[in-house]
Amino acid sequence: MLTAERERVTIGRSPQADLALPWDAEVSRLHAAIEYLGAQWTIVDDGLSRNGTFVNGDRIVGRRRLMAGDVIRVGTSRVSFHDFGGVADDITRVSSGTGPPSLRQLTETQRAVLIALCRPYKNGAAFATPASNQQIAEELFLSVDAIKTHLRALFAKFGVEDLPQNAKRVRLAFLAIQSGLISDRDL
Repeated sequence: MLTAERERVTIGRSPQADLALPWDAEVSRLHAAIEYLGAQWTIVDDGLSRNGTFVNGDRIVGRRRLMAGDVIRVGTSRVSFHDFGGVADDITRVSSGTGPPSLRQLTETQRAVLIALCRPYKNGAAFATPASNQQIAEELFLSVDAIKTHLRALFAKFGVEDLPQNAKRVRLAFLAIQSGLISDRDL
């Protein structure tokens, strides 16, 4: 059981982990940690695990706030998070301004298209241009028409659909990298 007095709980296969899962060979010795910050519980996986940590089916990178009912998966083990003593906290209102979507709002294929589009920018290449539809299609083994369909959806999700055609791709790549959705490690 989590309590606010215990600010960090480790999860792993090691017997020294606070939540030890020694039977699950897909769990790293030190896999992840649950931490209490302010009045919120968060889960952290800073690359400690080999197979990743998932919340409600989405792989997390870094830290993620936990909400009542979230299902955490490490290896083949699942744990349900419930906050019975949580502080009633004022929820921050979402900005009315448009911004890049979250990782949860992208399909796996859309993310793959974004990565391929941004690949020429690897290592901060300043004068690169985004990959062409043909290059992306060849990399992902999809048709050019499928790439165009995914890009149209991405243009809408990133709010760049009204830009001139040549500016859409550059702006999309810029926003994907700037927002952290695509990192140098992905490229």
